[in-house]
Amino acid sequence: MKLKFETSDDPLEKITTAEAIKNLIDFYQTSQHSYAAKEKVEGISKVKGTVLDAGGSQASFLMQAFTLTKRSFVNMSRDFGYYWLRLVIYVVVTICIGTIYLNVGTGYNSILARGSCASFVFGFVTFMSIGGFPSFVEDMKVFQRERLNGHYGVTAFVIGNTLSAMPFLIMITFISGTICYFMVRLHPGFIHYLFFVLCLYASVAVVESLMMAIASIVPNFLMGIITGAGIQGIFMLVSGYFRLPNDIPKPVWRYPMSYLSFHYWALQGQYQNDLKGLWFDNQSPDLPKIPGEYVLENVFQIDVRRSKWIDLSVIFSMIISYRIIFFVMIKISEDVTPWIRGCLARRRMQQKNGTQNTTVAPDRLTQSPSLRNYVANHAARAGKR
Repeated sequence: MKLKFETSDDPLEKITTAEAIKNLIDFYQTSQHSYAAKEKVEGISKVKGTVLDAGGSQASFLMQAFTLTKRSFVNMSRDFGYYWLRLVIYVVVTICIGTIYLNVGTGYNSILARGSCASFVFGFVTFMSIGGFPSFVEDMKVFQRERLNGHYGVTAFVIGNTLSAMPFLIMITFISGTICYFMVRLHPGFIHYLFFVLCLYASVAVVESLMMAIASIVPNFLMGIITGAGIQGIFMLVSGYFRLPNDIPKPVWRYPMSYLSFHYWALQGQYQNDLKGLWFDNQSPDLPKIPGEYVLENVFQIDVRRSKWIDLSVIFSMIISYRIIFFVMIKISEDVTPWIRGCLARRRMQQKNGTQNTTVAPDRLTQSPSLRNYVANHAARAGKR
């Protein structure tokens, strides 16, 4: 490289890129083109007229929500990895659960089997919903670009995303929940079946809402999946299965973490839905049968005085809460992010201006030379020296 530099006849190879850029900037600032451009900008700034207001979208709020719902629904139905693949995985997993707990019955060993089955369904099955996070991130990118153009508001986007995902979540949970419920043969009765499916739907919807809230904060899908998985792991840990509710340490973990976990409310409700009203065989045939209420109070430490529908309503309220958090985080990012970027831009401009001490003088106007001519002249002057 040294020999090539010394033997080269091209003067451009004897000057660094930084020096070339600096020389171009210096010559432009003292050229007639720079002076003419500044005069034109100054003349335009003196023109008086009306200021155009950015009115945004002319469509009504209902039309915005309807259009976004329709478009999101079409995108979800066309993208196989959004919900269709998840449906296949859910069906396969629930068939595996059904074959392992096939016709669990009411024997003594079935007490813990029913508890572990419910824990797996509402813990690990709902955990798979974080797989849709990359699609959430792509939706957020589209939203941010269209939001800057003023096409629609945040409320219309949140409503459209919620309504478009609802049919797919209902389909996934009802199909997989039906397979699991009737293969395991949980508590018979339509009301018990309906509660199981609704509880499964609410749990999956909570995970979806939680991941959407994370997507509004964490733009990178890998970091978002890790964050969502960590939150889900903590929620499962305090759900009341791996550690019974009364044995969970009360500071932080019992209050408030277990009450913030939807797994806790889902298991509390499903245990009551499945065990309450059943009679289980004792360890010995000579001993009386064990009522489900006794199992709930003494084995799983559940308050049977609280209705299972209250547990379900708490999960549905969590769906609304996470969607509100999703909405609030978007609004905050719209106000805070531009302010942060503005501060960083001003700091960079101050640093840049501090390193440049060039001034523009109209009396030094010259023709703008080309870079090659400047380097040639520079080399000629150096040769004369």
